[in-house]
Amino acid sequence: MEMYTGLAAAGAGLAAAAAGGLLRSRYERNHFVTEEVTVVSKKVNGPATLVFLADLHDKEFGQGNERLLAAIRQAGPDAVLIGGDTMVAKEGKAALEVTERLLQGLSGICPVYYGNGNHEQRLRRRTQEYGDLYQQFRRLLDQYGITYLGDSSAVFREDIRISGLDIDRRFYRDFVPEQMQATYIQEHVGAPDPRRFQILLAHSPLFHKAYADWGADLALAGHFHGGTIRLPVLGGVMSPQYQFFLPCCAGTFQRDHRYMIVSRGLGTHSINIRFRNRPQVVVVKLLADGNR
Repeated sequence: MEMYTGLAAAGAGLAAAAAGGLLRSRYERNHFVTEEVTVVSKKVNGPATLVFLADLHDKEFGQGNERLLAAIRQAGPDAVLIGGDTMVAKEGKAALEVTERLLQGLSGICPVYYGNGNHEQRLRRRTQEYGDLYQQFRRLLDQYGITYLGDSSAVFREDIRISGLDIDRRFYRDFVPEQMQATYIQEHVGAPDPRRFQILLAHSPLFHKAYADWGADLALAGHFHGGTIRLPVLGGVMSPQYQFFLPCCAGTFQRDHRYMIVSRGLGTHSINIRFRNRPQVVVVKLLADGNR
């Protein structure tokens, strides 16, 4: 009898823990944080504040994303950089209403630059499934004055250049994706500009070495959603490509004084869980060397 009582108590404890975890996950999914990263470079002539957004996946924080837009305004950005996946390109869920409301709100704040994630490229590639949604998306960017960086570059101020890399499907392959080389980036985006601080919007964080070898002073990535669940010491548990405990799920990384910032993203889609992994708005403070 005591054994059955003990098992019942253990089962009740597990059920309570599971319920608590689900409630915590729901709270986290609806409460983003704004976190600041400082990057110092001799190429930067003066300070600049950049807001980096990634992986919204149709998430709205308040009506029309009013809470998100308010946080961005409060950061006082000189530019907003979007690293892809504002929408969800999945059968029965693909739509652009949330994306349009976000773009409309951002367009009244400051210049906005948009790089593709794997979901934008899925819309473009699978026209039989998604029809002209990709063309509609491109028209929205034009309508709201958003600079589109699909395998292209733009100069922001005289000292900063922003490039957007479209990453092929083979680099998003589950379990063991193909390794990227700097030559791939060169073929798609062209050469970096050594005179300017070079930013690369590159959705996947797996290829920091290639980004740095190409010449990115700062690569901005997302895609991994922070690893879904983050554990002390171990970090992010799982990437969308079913890789486990990768160090690059979130955070700031350096290779020979070249940075990569990986956002934990703002939304979810297939696995609607966040635990110890709050959605994130990244504020990048660029400073000229010696001004810290």
